[in-house]
Amino acid sequence: VQLQASGGGLVQAGGSLRLSCAASGRTSSRNAVGWFRQTPGKERELISGSNWSGTATHYVDSVKGRFTISRDNAKSTVYLQMNSLKPEDTGLYYCAATKAPALLLKASLYDYWGQGTQLTVSS
Repeated sequence: VQLQASGGGLVQAGGSLRLSCAASGRTSSRNAVGWFRQTPGKERELISGSNWSGTATHYVDSVKGRFTISRDNAKSTVYLQMNSLKPEDTGLYYCAATKAPALLLKASLYDYWGQGTQLTVSS
């Protein structure tokens, strides 16, 4: 399975952006997915995750109410809609997927990773 993340860029505080993560290869719709963020000197952090069906989602407290994870299993694509962006949202965003259907919170449990897409939010 290969994951291709896209949609990052430079945006002003208060703006919106949508990240996409397209899966290819031997994909399955029955896998959990997640969006992680990494900033210099910090560990990769789960920002948002979803189980295979989208019925269970997770958001880190700092993005609750502003970010929304969604998935289109027919297109093998996962999205992260980011609204009301803040400078502290800046980072390298990775999408990841597991072989399991249940939502997972630890980066070490994810089996497949995209290449990362940079988000920079200016104040």
